[in-house]
Amino acid sequence: MNPGDVNLQQLLEQAQLMQQQLVSAQQELNDAQVEGSAGGGLVVATVNGGGELLELRISPEAVDPGDPQDTADTIADLVIAAIRDAVRAAADLQQEKLGPLAQGLGGGSGLGQLPGF
Repeated sequence: MNPGDVNLQQLLEQAQLMQQQLVSAQQELNDAQVEGSAGGGLVVATVNGGGELLELRISPEAVDPGDPQDTADTIADLVIAAIRDAVRAAADLQQEKLGPLAQGLGGGSGLGQLPGF
């Protein structure tokens, strides 16, 4: 084997390992739960690592029975803010879990070392 020749068996093994790591990371994300909140915890949204909304809790203290319209508007704003906060936390988790795998594809090892890739 000449220097610079590609060992296809080794490359295939690396690709299979990276695929297993990716599947494992994706499963961890699906199983993970992160929370976002708004209004000092009046509204709490729970999403999985993929950003799917799993639960939404609204504290009774968020409700003002004397002004139902303002309460409805406020709760709607708090729900949106809590979900955005939770989805942002899920995106951070995705980057934490999947970022190293993406870097492996592009530079550190594997396909990033092949000529033309």
